[in-house]
Amino acid sequence: MTLRQAKSALLSSQYNLQAEKKSYLPKVDLLSSYTYLSSPLTVNLQTVKDGIVEGSSKQSVNAANEVFKEVTGNDLSQAAQDRIYNASKNIIGSVYPNYNPSLSKQSYFVAGLGVRQPIFLGNKLDAASNLAQSLVNSADINVDLVNKEVDFLIAAQYLRILYLNTLFNKQQIMVDALTKNNNYAQELVKNQILAPYQKSWTNVILTQAESHFNNIKLEQQNAYIELNKLLGVPLDSAIIITDTLKYAVIEPFKPEGDFWESNPVFKMAGSKISYAKTAEKISSSFSLPNIFAIGNYNLYQRDLPLLMPDWFVGVELQWTLFNGQTRKRTLAARQLIEEAKLAEKNASLGIQVLSTVARNKMKSLQNEVASLDNARKDAHTTSRLITERMRNQLSSPKDVNDALLIETEIEKGYHTAVFGYYLAAAEYFNSLGKPQQITQYIK
Repeated sequence: MTLRQAKSALLSSQYNLQAEKKSYLPKVDLLSSYTYLSSPLTVNLQTVKDGIVEGSSKQSVNAANEVFKEVTGNDLSQAAQDRIYNASKNIIGSVYPNYNPSLSKQSYFVAGLGVRQPIFLGNKLDAASNLAQSLVNSADINVDLVNKEVDFLIAAQYLRILYLNTLFNKQQIMVDALTKNNNYAQELVKNQILAPYQKSWTNVILTQAESHFNNIKLEQQNAYIELNKLLGVPLDSAIIITDTLKYAVIEPFKPEGDFWESNPVFKMAGSKISYAKTAEKISSSFSLPNIFAIGNYNLYQRDLPLLMPDWFVGVELQWTLFNGQTRKRTLAARQLIEEAKLAEKNASLGIQVLSTVARNKMKSLQNEVASLDNARKDAHTTSRLITERMRNQLSSPKDVNDALLIETEIEKGYHTAVFGYYLAAAEYFNSLGKPQQITQYIK
């Protein structure tokens, strides 16, 4: 489930990258608006009064001169032209409206197609595409990282099941031995060879052993549920594992070179450096201008009292001359690069520490397993001898119970050490970025 989630995040970042690569394409919008004005529009005639009066007066002079010239063949005298000009100017000026007439409509609807094509955005488009690409790279590494961790968790859970199977089998042997000892003690009580209280003691030990046996069965059930979740199968899936832990020495070779560079944990930390550098470029690009080619085609504007042309094209410049946040954002982005570099270094040190600690833990547990192996063999021999002595009435059922309990605890300690040894091996291979290598030792 976790791996599918990581792959879904990768697909999302890939779609986002494809979208950023299309940011160079023009943007076409359907623009429409309905506007209601608080008062009707007015036409300001006073701003053009002087031009209209002057032009009309000159036109009157020119018309009179043309008529006189047509009749007489000569132009009007300058004095006559001046009189006609002044008379026309006075007449037109007196009848010209001294107010601004208003239009009747107060609401207008317009619609058109607007086009905006980026020409230069101060490297913002390239930076955004690079940022999307770095997110894809991080998501891709995250898939490998999740896959590695899931492999490790599945291996660890499988080892846990083998460990519980081993304990289950050993506890079953323990319960059988205590049951036989309890039955034997009961026969001794019937024959009045053994005191009844010693029989009661064997009942107590047997009850505790059976309770521990049932607890191991419940732990096994829980372990299977957790394994099913890791495998991504229904929780009630019937997976049967009957194997037990069998100790085999694993020689942990010391890795050579910069082995941590192949670990997805290190790669993930490194990908954040690329992300931080791209973020710095984006922050710096905010101080550069943006240039767009723009255009508009009017689809509907019949209600407007003044009509715009059907279409227009142009160039638009957008340049933020001052923004107090730009410099601080750039400094923050630069600091993020330094933080990412430190994180990468810390990741490499963490992997090296994990590898060394796991390898040393394996060496330590090898010695512990060897010591406990000898101890469990001696404990088994002691239990067998005390049982034989009890049959010869040289020891009591309590002595047998005590010996079996000690033997069981030493057995549990031995198998716990073996379990810890394999877990340390799994951690070691996981530090190398190859947790699946543990499978060749637990087949």
